[in-house]
Amino acid sequence: MPDNNYLFEGGSNIALKLPPHEFDDAVRFYRGVLCLKQLNSYLPSVVFKYGANLLWLDRVDTMTQAELWLELRTPDTAAAAEQLDRHGIVRRDSVETLPEGFDGFWISGPGNIIHLVHGEEEDV
Repeated sequence: MPDNNYLFEGGSNIALKLPPHEFDDAVRFYRGVLCLKQLNSYLPSVVFKYGANLLWLDRVDTMTQAELWLELRTPDTAAAAEQLDRHGIVRRDSVETLPEGFDGFWISGPGNIIHLVHGEEEDV
């Protein structure tokens, strides 16, 4: 098992999940007010360069308020899952379906912040 100090690393993706009534204003804010570079639009998402990270604005029709979702990378998802389980961290795999064969899973951290935990070889 990898050294626990190096089991997790922050990923480059930050997702801001937005309800439909807030989505257009958020896109205007990041594009027009902050003038962040828009990288692409994968409807229902718009992606901006956010320093060394990517900021995904995701329009989610079933949401009523915004949520921030973060990414964690790990060299060993099995060891990561064991570590999280030992500490009572709740798996949240039902929040969003991951692609078939994807080496990763969802968890809920303090403050009910959703984190995608995935292998370093996977791209999101």
